[in-house]
Amino acid sequence: MANEISNFIKTHYKHFNAATLKDAAEGYKKHIEAGGKMMVTLAGAMSTAELGISLAEMIRAGKVHAISCTGANLEEDLFNLVANKSYKRIPNYRDLTPADEQKLLDSHLNRVTDTCIPEEEAMRKIEAVVLRRWMKTEANDNRLFPHEYLYNIIKSGELEAGYDIEKKNSWLVAAAEKDLPIFIGGWEDSTLGNFFVSNFIKNKIDKMTHMKTGLEYMKELVDWYQKESAGHSIGFFQIGGGIAGDFPICVVPLIEQDLQKNVRKWGYFCQVSDSTTSYGSYSGAVPNEKITWGKLGVETPRYIIESDATIVAPLIFAYVLGW
Repeated sequence: MANEISNFIKTHYKHFNAATLKDAAEGYKKHIEAGGKMMVTLAGAMSTAELGISLAEMIRAGKVHAISCTGANLEEDLFNLVANKSYKRIPNYRDLTPADEQKLLDSHLNRVTDTCIPEEEAMRKIEAVVLRRWMKTEANDNRLFPHEYLYNIIKSGELEAGYDIEKKNSWLVAAAEKDLPIFIGGWEDSTLGNFFVSNFIKNKIDKMTHMKTGLEYMKELVDWYQKESAGHSIGFFQIGGGIAGDFPICVVPLIEQDLQKNVRKWGYFCQVSDSTTSYGSYSGAVPNEKITWGKLGVETPRYIIESDATIVAPLIFAYVLGW
């Protein structure tokens, strides 16, 4: 029934992190209802944690308007889409010895906490597909962003017969269907980034310049933010820390301080992370610190939820969706 999760949160989430979760969810909902837009940033291993089940619905419902993610989150949603049935879950992962980990490696199973991604069924399967795309683009002397290659693959339908999950549970499929803007600050730090470099070294790719870079992503982000913020307040919902959040939030001071142009600051900010406040850790910095960098304003609603994003994010999305 509608609103069951929302009502549960309203009834039980009264204090501490739970109350902040409720407040952040309500703030997200109000931001959208007031005509605002939202960027969601994905760090950690959220795609392997199958956040796509709720995030894809958020995208389809128009509650997410742009995504900044790591190269790993971009590719791992696609890996899960085509190889989920071959994934191996290890509930007792805390008990693994170094010898146990070596056995997983020997079996070509790459572990992410309690889940192992199968190399052949996921990574190598996708490598062959993207390599053909990279080579074709190079032959036509075109240049694309990393996510555009995956969008093209999804839209072509060439992998659909081999999907291992319902495509409605893939956030990348939902994003491709809407041509959602995606920004990636360090795509090179990913399995596909490694594949790209290795294929260049093996002379299967003649040049690197047809792959657009992080600097070009930033230019694209500047253009997008200036255009969208002219008519809408833009919010920032950050899952985890690292470059997925650090990279895009800097667009406001870049425009204001470096380009010397007036621009709205981020109109909502929430970070979900298990990184606690610490000395010198960006991920552990409280939101107020971002005011001193010109990223947030004094009036910006700010929330920080120190908890497991695999638990928190789906609950907030459910609340925003009215589930």
